[in-house]
Amino acid sequence: MKHKIITIDGPAGSGKARIASYIAKKWKYYHLDSGILYRRLAYLILKNKIKLSDKKQIENFLAKTNTISPRNSIKLRTEKISKAASKIAIYKKIRNYINIQQKNIIQKELKNRGCVIDGRDIGSVVFKEANIKIFVIVNAKIRAKRRYKQLIDIGEKSIYAKILEEIKLRDNKDKKRKNSPMKVPYKAHIIDNSESFSNTIFQINKIIQKNS
Repeated sequence: MKHKIITIDGPAGSGKARIASYIAKKWKYYHLDSGILYRRLAYLILKNKIKLSDKKQIENFLAKTNTISPRNSIKLRTEKISKAASKIAIYKKIRNYINIQQKNIIQKELKNRGCVIDGRDIGSVVFKEANIKIFVIVNAKIRAKRRYKQLIDIGEKSIYAKILEEIKLRDNKDKKRKNSPMKVPYKAHIIDNSESFSNTIFQINKIIQKNS
């Protein structure tokens, strides 16, 4: 299993990061959450008081920012940052910038171990050459309930109905965006993560063991 690339794609709130984290721990892989890179970039853009609609200023900021950290943080998990990340993710130059960041990180890590990366266009665009591709599906209502609980747990006020509406809008935007729309990657294994996590990892383990 060493020096392999596993990609985990799927819609917002489908549990991609949890699945990738499980794989990383069990198989001693490096885990890269591509969503964190978008969230951190959105956080930095807002911190520098740049409007999310100002492409020119954003491009100037990118030109001066060689690397961004893939490290997770509670401050990146707020709804404000989530919405900001969604807005900037439609820009082609943003996606190209993040893709380069991902490739550089993974290229470095592959020298020592395998890598698992989760996102929305990882297996279909960024790492088409991945050894194993997985696409996660979960009903929108279940994803909304999980996101609601996540926000409550970190102390954010939240309304379930609003979250469900935003998830549906996000799905539609991700599927229809011009640059790297979300889709099932070629030769990907489809996993339903709507039930218990133990059921999900049972499916995951079968796929990895079969392809190891």
